Amino acid sequence: MGTKLFIGNLAYGTTSADLEDHFRQIGEITSAQVVTDRESGRSRGFGFVEMASTEDAQRAVSELDGKDLQGRAINVSEARERAPREGGGGGRGRGGFGSGGGGRSRF
Repeated sequence: MGTKLFIGNLAYGTTSADLEDHFRQIGEITSAQVVTDRESGRSRGFGFVEMASTEDAQRAVSELDGKDLQGRAINVSEARERAPREGGGGGRGRGGFGSGGGGRSRF
């Protein structure tokens, strides 16, 4: 199993293929993905690269962290597990016309 790396401070024009090409110089890559906004499809300025071996991942961190990719000094670190979200969910507001909040329309 490989090691997943977090890549931050990406230029907004950087693609997943660009990431893959850049990290391939270090070693074998299992996957590379730039995270995009769901609504606009634009890059969010960070992504993830999974290296095939732990050794390659450590080498990528030491050799590529702070180095230039498309005019930006990228941040490369081992990805951490995402913390579980607290609370219920983002539901709709209460009351008001058409929100299903139980308010009655006077029209």
